[in-house]
Amino acid sequence: MNGTPFGCCLPPFDRLFPVDSVGHGRSDECSGDLKLETRSTDRYRTMVSDELRKDAHNLDVTVWVGKHGIESVTDELADQLQNRRLVKVKFLRAARGSDDTETLATELADAVDADLIETRGNTAVLN
Repeated sequence: MNGTPFGCCLPPFDRLFPVDSVGHGRSDECSGDLKLETRSTDRYRTMVSDELRKDAHNLDVTVWVGKHGIESVTDELADQLQNRRLVKVKFLRAARGSDDTETLATELADAVDADLIETRGNTAVLN
């Protein structure tokens, strides 16, 4: 045996995970660390959005978008988003016209600088 457990032939730890003098992984030698960091951030976002979707399930619709379009509800929606974590928006048939709910919900989220959590049917949830 060469002193490594179970006859393992891995390179020394500092070659597997290079660390600079400050203690951070060096991206120039180990780009895999950055990819791992990105994956964990994506996983965190997915966990948060799943949690928000669960919270939104029992919410009542508080904003209805009708024939006057999204411009007529942006102020009200912005006020509600300041007071609530999530707001459920219903797009009535007159508002949809030829556009789909996803497109309208994205435009509305951009107009009030909010995150679109999900769309289901003619309803969207914003954060």
